[in-house]
Amino acid sequence: MDVQKIYAFVLGLVLAVIGIWGLFTDLILGLFGVNIIQDILHLIAAVFGIYSGVWGQGKMYNLFIGWIGLALGVSGFIPLVKDFLLNFLNINTATTVLHIAIGIVSLAVAYLFKE
Repeated sequence: MDVQKIYAFVLGLVLAVIGIWGLFTDLILGLFGVNIIQDILHLIAAVFGIYSGVWGQGKMYNLFIGWIGLALGVSGFIPLVKDFLLNFLNINTATTVLHIAIGIVSLAVAYLFKE
């Protein structure tokens, strides 16, 4: 069982659902802020996740998503950057915390499991 590819595929599916769902609302589950730009980014990441899970290298995807998620999450607590992310991508505190969690889990999968 290739945990790397399974995680990349599942995360890709989740990102696809979030990307599509976000096209119809600016608040997912009444908590996570999204907008059209973020929805498009989620859908792009979803395509790569699904591809990596089926045919590609799951580890590379997990590393990429992990570092991006962690960087977005941490930067969401820096005052000026936080304002920019909120205005440009509608990333609120709940979304920031979720990005950190996804970043940590993705990096853990990338570093702890062999491909």
